[in-house]
Amino acid sequence: MSSNFIRRRLTHWKASAPEPLPGTLTFGAQQNLPKLPVPKLEDTLVRLKESLKPIAWSDSEYNSVIKKIDNLAASKGPELQERLLQRASERPHWLEEWWDDAGYLGYRDSVVVNVSYYYGFDNQPSHLPQSPAARAAGITRAAMIFRQKLKQGLVKPESTKEGPICMDTYRWMFDCCRVPGEGLDWSVSYAKAGDLGDSGHIIVIRKNRVWKVDVTHNGRILSTQEIEKQIQHIYDNTLQEYPGVGVLAASNRDVWAKDYAELASKPHNSKILEAIHSSAFVVALDSSRPEGFIPHSRALWHGDIVNGIPVGLRNRWVDKPIQFIVFDNAYAGIMGEHSVMDGTPTARMCDEVLDILYDPAFDHGAVAAEAPVTPISLDWEITPATTQAISNADKAATELAESQELNFTLTPYGKAAIKAFSVSPDSWAQMIIQLAYKRLIGSNKRTGGTYEAASTRKFYKGRTEAIRVVTSEADAWVESMDDPQATSATRKKLFDHATKKHVSLAKAGGQGQGVDRHMFGLKRVLKDGEEVPELYSDPVFTRSSNWVLSTSAIFSKHFPVYGWGEVVSDGFGVAYMTGYDDRLQYTVTSRKEMPNAQFVKEIAKAADDIYNLHKEISSHKAHSHAKL
Repeated sequence: MSSNFIRRRLTHWKASAPEPLPGTLTFGAQQNLPKLPVPKLEDTLVRLKESLKPIAWSDSEYNSVIKKIDNLAASKGPELQERLLQRASERPHWLEEWWDDAGYLGYRDSVVVNVSYYYGFDNQPSHLPQSPAARAAGITRAAMIFRQKLKQGLVKPESTKEGPICMDTYRWMFDCCRVPGEGLDWSVSYAKAGDLGDSGHIIVIRKNRVWKVDVTHNGRILSTQEIEKQIQHIYDNTLQEYPGVGVLAASNRDVWAKDYAELASKPHNSKILEAIHSSAFVVALDSSRPEGFIPHSRALWHGDIVNGIPVGLRNRWVDKPIQFIVFDNAYAGIMGEHSVMDGTPTARMCDEVLDILYDPAFDHGAVAAEAPVTPISLDWEITPATTQAISNADKAATELAESQELNFTLTPYGKAAIKAFSVSPDSWAQMIIQLAYKRLIGSNKRTGGTYEAASTRKFYKGRTEAIRVVTSEADAWVESMDDPQATSATRKKLFDHATKKHVSLAKAGGQGQGVDRHMFGLKRVLKDGEEVPELYSDPVFTRSSNWVLSTSAIFSKHFPVYGWGEVVSDGFGVAYMTGYDDRLQYTVTSRKEMPNAQFVKEIAKAADDIYNLHKEISSHKAHSHAKL
């Protein structure tokens, strides 16, 4: 990308991120990855019918939506399918552009809570200095080394048992930023083709003041000590609060687009914006001192509110895909912007950064003999309009943060016990959620479905598909758990049917054989003036993708907390981990008016009940064998 500051969305904005280096370790398999398939229409409609049965409130409601599905299959559906197949034949990925815009860049509410996610890190390794400056410096050097390896194609590619998976979104990890636009955002990348990662700067924010920090010099990444000296300089020379321009990025995207245009109207500010956009990443030095799972989570998720002021979000730039946050007690974590990159690459990067910091043999680099580098403060030119915009954004951000609830629970057992029962840990964790939610809502009707993300990265430029976790099999098992007439053997049999179904749906989603992305694509190929098939406005169909439970799992032994917000106002965000041998981890978010704490209690109870069921069945089998 040229050094000219980009003020408008370009048609081919994604071309600003250089294509990966071909033939390298990291990207060597890219050219051999298959394209994301367009499922057969009849297969998707069969899966859709099956998924809607437990969502429908009555037989008549279900029969009505089935007729609309059949009408689509018999009328407009085949024509739309042909258009979609034609589109797929003409481009590398039929969904990419649509999903970028409809899934993320066209979304107008704040990215905070609604889109962004956070990972909380474990403590600074005991063999390293414990100051926040040292913490930030170590993370910075380690992340710059990961960036260097990535640019040189030396990062080991991710893979599954089936083979390598797509690494394309790693292009949007560093040196880039989301930019607000009225109606539609975009991203810019300042990465340079052929760059080997031995140049670049970061942005550090302290008390809302922006600093440009060169972390490379004469073709080398600075040592941890050299970086720490610069960061300590920032601590020592930022003793007062500066205008909280960062909070503007936490606003509604159309509001932010207008405020951004006002900010960028000053050439001096445009240079600051370009420095932020082109930085490798941002390090926010927050003044708070969170301790414990929930304070740590909330401090990362939306920052502290002090006397009605969103001090955390004032000190962030939430449009950066990578933003490390270091608190005054050296707690740390990351806040990730989700639009062009999902959470798994970020989790992998953080995992490697923290792994090498925990290694006493990690090379922290030597201090060079040349004159030390000094960070440069970048102070905004604030107009009266921007001052008013900050005030408005403060109110909106405070209202958003204070509207949210977050709770956390750990189970007394983990992956080891679940595998000993020969059950998929992910399916087990999902059944906990299903049982807990049914107990929470009681006799009330279900108002939406459960979303679980399935990775489609086995395909070129693949991202995600929705696993529709609500099934008739899961409902039958859930009902049995509180049926006094059901025996343990019956409950276990139904549980096995439910988890088997979940495993099959998860596998299908990973093969690109889900429901939601295909149905989305069929609607998108409609031409202007064509009538939208009646199925798309059917109450059962729309209810099925009202994700009252938005769930997903990642794992890192370095993340004691992680999560994101709910995606609908009457729903919950459920972030869970199944990778620990001795515990499952659940973080549940929602609006304050939702029964969040009660849901978390139900999750804990459901986890115990499922374990006790399996323990009872296992003990019975062992007793029976002993008699033989």
